[in-house]
Amino acid sequence: MSGVAQAASSTPVTSEHDVATLVTDQESVSPGHPLGVGLRLQLQPGWHTYWLNPGDAGEAPTLKVTASGGASGESGPIAWPTPVRISEGGLMSYAYLGDTLLPAIVTPRASGAGPVELKAHAEWLVCAQVCVPEQGDFTLTLPQGAGDASPEAGLFHKAASARPLPSPFAAAVSSDGVLSLSGAGISGASVKDAWFMPQDSAAIDQVASQPVSISGHTVSLKLAWAKGYHPGAPLSGIMVLKDAAGNESPLWVTAKFGTAGASAGAVAPGFLRMLGFAFLGGLILNLMPCVFPVLAMKALALARMGGEGRAARLSSAAGYGLGVIATFVALGAGLLVLRAVGSGLGWGFQFQSPVFVLLVCWLVFLMALNLLGVFEVTTGSIGQDVAPRSGFVGDVLTGVLAVVVATPCTAPFMGVAIAGALAGPAWAAIVVFAGLGVGLAFPYLVLAGVPALARAMPRPGAWMAVLRQALAFPLLLTCVWLAWVMAQQAGPNGVLVALCGAVLLGGGAWAFGASQAAAMRDGPSGRWRGAAAAFVLAVIGVSVVGMPRLGAVAAATPSDGTQAFSESALAAARASGRPVFVDMTASWCITCMVNERVALDSVPVRAAFARGQVAYLKGDWTNRNETIGAFLRAHGRDGVPFYIYYPPHGEGQVLPQILTPSLVVQALGGAR
Repeated sequence: MSGVAQAASSTPVTSEHDVATLVTDQESVSPGHPLGVGLRLQLQPGWHTYWLNPGDAGEAPTLKVTASGGASGESGPIAWPTPVRISEGGLMSYAYLGDTLLPAIVTPRASGAGPVELKAHAEWLVCAQVCVPEQGDFTLTLPQGAGDASPEAGLFHKAASARPLPSPFAAAVSSDGVLSLSGAGISGASVKDAWFMPQDSAAIDQVASQPVSISGHTVSLKLAWAKGYHPGAPLSGIMVLKDAAGNESPLWVTAKFGTAGASAGAVAPGFLRMLGFAFLGGLILNLMPCVFPVLAMKALALARMGGEGRAARLSSAAGYGLGVIATFVALGAGLLVLRAVGSGLGWGFQFQSPVFVLLVCWLVFLMALNLLGVFEVTTGSIGQDVAPRSGFVGDVLTGVLAVVVATPCTAPFMGVAIAGALAGPAWAAIVVFAGLGVGLAFPYLVLAGVPALARAMPRPGAWMAVLRQALAFPLLLTCVWLAWVMAQQAGPNGVLVALCGAVLLGGGAWAFGASQAAAMRDGPSGRWRGAAAAFVLAVIGVSVVGMPRLGAVAAATPSDGTQAFSESALAAARASGRPVFVDMTASWCITCMVNERVALDSVPVRAAFARGQVAYLKGDWTNRNETIGAFLRAHGRDGVPFYIYYPPHGEGQVLPQILTPSLVVQALGGAR
């Protein structure tokens, strides 16, 4: 049987049991760039074909594709989607049903200017009550071009999404057949069932039951070794984790003999260890660039402490700590509720809303005007004015704001703590989020509570007015950054709304400040008339500009040698044998931007990428993207930045959240 065509799909080869075609994910060929090719089998109801390990009976399909003419090259191995289990007659099969695509990758090399001819030979076995071996020869001619997506590209995306992800969890198997996965993200709440399909058909009794047990952050299966098998070599295959909602997460695991433990990519701490990570993550968060604007306000508060008594210092620290811890707990509770109703949101999710970014931009702008003296809030100031008392409420609100502006950042230790918190019981998650708050507030609490440190604070004086005004400029710079984030999320219209609203709110703040000055001359009635006018001006301004429906803008096509992340792009790059560097980032993540400028865009790192022909995949999480969210969760993370490097033929290596050029080059192994 043979099929010939000049399109992105060959002439079909048809039998009573199925229809077979050779398809491609592109309508044209670009030499040097991967081309997805695949054997599409449209199986009749009741018939199936087989996986890499067919099970107790059957045979795996084979596919070989050769490119010739205007470009040459041969296909790599089949990128196997996750099969289903079929158990009947005391035998187990790992099979595909219905409309199935078995994809592979060809990377054509230029050998001429003409069209490229793809020739393929495939063999497969289809079974129902009987088994029928089939084969086909296919020919497909494609022009050379930019490689635009073909109508069949969706089949490749579906197949890629069905591939097992590299397991982010530590895997081990014991001599008595207990296969364990351990790591943050595994719990009795997140895993309700599991099963294992081995790569080697001779390893286990495949039809035997696989009892599941879950303890802490470890899920275990009791496997039965096959007769004549001598355990000792690593055990590889697909482990499928199923949650209470019926969602299945297939993971490719390679389990070594021994006890499952922690690794750089998947830490399996107990509750106390996770709580310690939360505290350290919150403590380090004080040094992250996201929190710098709030550090300006805290600097003024610390300066004011030098002239206050112990009771006032403790009250201020308690208010700030309460605001920080309560806000962390509220965010954690919100994430738990959203996860319970099926949302895939992660840490920093609120910054994926343009409206939220807009409101924070305006709030920070008003705080900067307050520091510059345009107006005063004398009954408890978010802006921490120079008056001897900012008030307990002002200290609480400062703590709230510190957490709000800190959420775009994920500090070291923090990602593991958050992922573990969201995977565990609700009460434990709340305690872990509170631990993050304690870590963030801890330095301020120590400075306020230790008398010797408080006495070392400089005494208040006229210098504080100058410091106060100078510290307004980091806040204004934050406004610039937030306006830039708006540009990424909502385009020019979003920036227009942000800037017009800021001008109008600035006018309201100026009028309010003028009313305060008038109150000193005319008494309270003049002050309230001015305040009312300022309020009306601000409300009218916001209403006129409004909050139009700020839709997400399409992600820009990378132009610096990077490629937009997708599961299919990752699968294609890995199938071609190239090393892959995955960068999960967002425009609102300052740590991501700093890592990009300092490390990833540096000359040594770019040179290492070029030497090793590393495929650089960038996932932009600025707006909500469930594909990126699922990838993060599969690797035990709930926020960005996240970096993972896949060597050509090995498991992924998770990199730290703070990068340096030497660290990246070392991870690439010099990219030799």
